[in-house]
Amino acid sequence: MKLSEYFEKAAGLGILATSDSAGAVNAAVYAKPHFIDEETVAFIMADKLTHHNVEQNPRAAYLFKEAGEKYVGKRLYLRKIEGVQDPEAVREMRRKKFPEVSGKYSDENKFIVTFKIDKVLPLLGDKE
Repeated sequence: MKLSEYFEKAAGLGILATSDSAGAVNAAVYAKPHFIDEETVAFIMADKLTHHNVEQNPRAAYLFKEAGEKYVGKRLYLRKIEGVQDPEAVREMRRKKFPEVSGKYSDENKFIVTFKIDKVLPLLGDKE
């Protein structure tokens, strides 16, 4: 199954971990990634700590645990490609994936941050 299909179907909780240029780590709850293609994902970010960290350090890790009691999911190791502040692009991205929340949140001061997927591992273990 393609990674984009997995994330379309799986329900669960995602955590995006980043660090600043000095290595101070932050972890935040994030929605599932928006897939550009099978090697590229994007996240909508507010102008907060996670966004500031990826401006300083392009590396991040996204951990996704599927809903349920078992420890099943994915770990994505990411490298930032670009970040843009474009409220209309944010609205369009939200509309495509989450039409039910379209217009419920402010898209001002939001960024679309795009990452290359460097490595994918299961939630537990080191082999896919």
